[in-house]
Amino acid sequence: MLEPLGLDEATFAVYHALLNHPDSTPEEIAALVNRSATEVSGLMDKLRQLQLLVPTWTNPDGEHAVHPRVGLTSLAERRRAELARLSSELKDAEASAEVIAEQYNELLTARTSGDVEVLRGRANASRRIEELGLKARDTFWGLLPAHVDEAVQPLDRSPDVPLLERGLKMRTVYLQSMTTSKQILEYAAMIHRLGGEVRATPTLPMRLLIFDHEIAIMPMDPDNPTAGAVIHRSPAVVSVALALFDAYWSRAVELFDPEERENDTPLTPHEAEVLRLLAGGAKDEQVARLLGISLRTARRITANLSDRLDAASRFELGVAAAKRGWV
Repeated sequence: MLEPLGLDEATFAVYHALLNHPDSTPEEIAALVNRSATEVSGLMDKLRQLQLLVPTWTNPDGEHAVHPRVGLTSLAERRRAELARLSSELKDAEASAEVIAEQYNELLTARTSGDVEVLRGRANASRRIEELGLKARDTFWGLLPAHVDEAVQPLDRSPDVPLLERGLKMRTVYLQSMTTSKQILEYAAMIHRLGGEVRATPTLPMRLLIFDHEIAIMPMDPDNPTAGAVIHRSPAVVSVALALFDAYWSRAVELFDPEERENDTPLTPHEAEVLRLLAGGAKDEQVARLLGISLRTARRITANLSDRLDAASRFELGVAAAKRGWV
């Protein structure tokens, strides 16, 4: 209980024994707390460092344990001051980290002009896209032609899984020729099971990624996937990109029957926590605040869970989740 003050169980036991038996020798204290004399000597040194064992004014050679009201209160104040100092240092570190991140972005960005970023090289482009994914709030659309990556990421390193776990709505269009690959088909099935929508089409013009209907990412050279990428924020360009995506999405074929989505797929961490909070009576606003997500994301996760469990109300959602042992 006193560990936040730096007073663990063993140290407190020695402190308590010294308070109750002030005239005892270290050996006697060791017997009282059932510890070796060497260990008690070390614990007494710790009490001295915490200023809970101090010299006695009337006896320069003696020591006494400080009254708990005085000693523990003083210790709490010092600890509070230390935490305030650490909090201030953390804020400074966060500010420095943000500056470093911005400087790194400038290094990644070979040329920035208004709403356009040019990222040269596949590695630079991948790192920047990953960063944008971390900031995405609502949606992620993608056209993925075969020449982008012949091999998909393993599940535990997939950049798509964290997006789905955060409740983003995901739509992906693959080339039909890619679905002949067992690895790619299994990956697409995994995305489908986690709530993403997956379709396939005979042809795709280029790789295209769109975050939140606000950012469109295109290859610098559609015929050379290693050249890099161009990031567009201009509403006009993003609108054209959305129209292009919608044109191919509307003609593409569902790879999996939506009704065949595995409702027994384990909950993501966000889904499990949302269910727990809802079961406790939390409102959407409370869920969003406690999980550090937007209200829209919290409501989308709840809606996805309701669809998954075929629940028409919060009550039905709770009942269905309880039947599955999820809450």
